[in-house]
Amino acid sequence: MLKWIIFSILSVGLIVGLIIYSNSTKINIDLVDAYAVQVASADNGNIADHVFGKSGSAVTLIEYADFQCPGCASISPTIKLVTELYKDQLQFIFRNYPITNLHPNAKAASAATEAAGLQGKYWEMHDKIYATQSDWDGLNTTERTTFFVGLAGELSLDTSRFTADMASPSVSSKISYDQALGLKINVESTPTFFLNGTSLATTTWGNVSKLKTAIDDELKKAGIDLPQATN
Repeated sequence: MLKWIIFSILSVGLIVGLIIYSNSTKINIDLVDAYAVQVASADNGNIADHVFGKSGSAVTLIEYADFQCPGCASISPTIKLVTELYKDQLQFIFRNYPITNLHPNAKAASAATEAAGLQGKYWEMHDKIYATQSDWDGLNTTERTTFFVGLAGELSLDTSRFTADMASPSVSSKISYDQALGLKINVESTPTFFLNGTSLATTTWGNVSKLKTAIDDELKKAGIDLPQATN
């Protein structure tokens, strides 16, 4: 897993700003707090942040990720394990940051996840997209759409609605909005994590014990009891 984490960082670097720039310049987020939970608005296609865990918690973990990024897929099970453990204390937010010149199917994967979210199955599709990354990674435009629609069927979604939503302006706006937020706070590689507004080092988010310690420290500062398993 570590080799993919290192690869994901080295292969992206500062070029991300140039890639994302053209998608984000039309969105004015000067007055937006990128570390806060984003409510539905015209700018994000009326699709709010997806929050897993304790909504409204004083401790927030935000991930910016690319669904086609190998490092993001490798760390996803770890993040799922940790956020499940802290689901009664922590709120976790996932934001789209597809880097399309490196990963041509990444934006479509984000669109599939957002489209599933419009039918109440965001996190279920999020997990399926990562679990099947090697299956859709090299598909062409038609093939990847067929594949994602197949996943939607497995989740018992309305596949006609799902297909339309994938290509909708609302979903496109949500993805661009997430990218603009990341650009504003200098996201340069995927995955990137922020814990209560502080960027976490790879050595922290890439290690279960260190990530739990960082979260525990923030929970203690906020006066929130730790999960029983970490006491």
